[in-house]
Amino acid sequence: MMFISEFQTKDVVDVSDGKKLGNIGDFDINVTTGKIQAIIISGQGRVLGFFGKDEEFVIPWRNIVKIGEDVILVRMNRNIEATTE
Repeated sequence: MMFISEFQTKDVVDVSDGKKLGNIGDFDINVTTGKIQAIIISGQGRVLGFFGKDEEFVIPWRNIVKIGEDVILVRMNRNIEATTE
């Protein structure tokens, strides 16, 4: 068993290029089944949370390759788009 707070402290890394995408900012949960559908990654576009653009990545749960002690490995899909707020 793992708590949501434990997920949020792990770095999320794309296995295809080794790039750190950020940390989990939120989850998309199916309220009918109670299962996590996707993780939402808060990007590193801002400086101290104030300056610049903030990118988010929505990564389907099926794209998670491995959850380790310090890192979550994901396989980014070309269909996954970053959203800018």
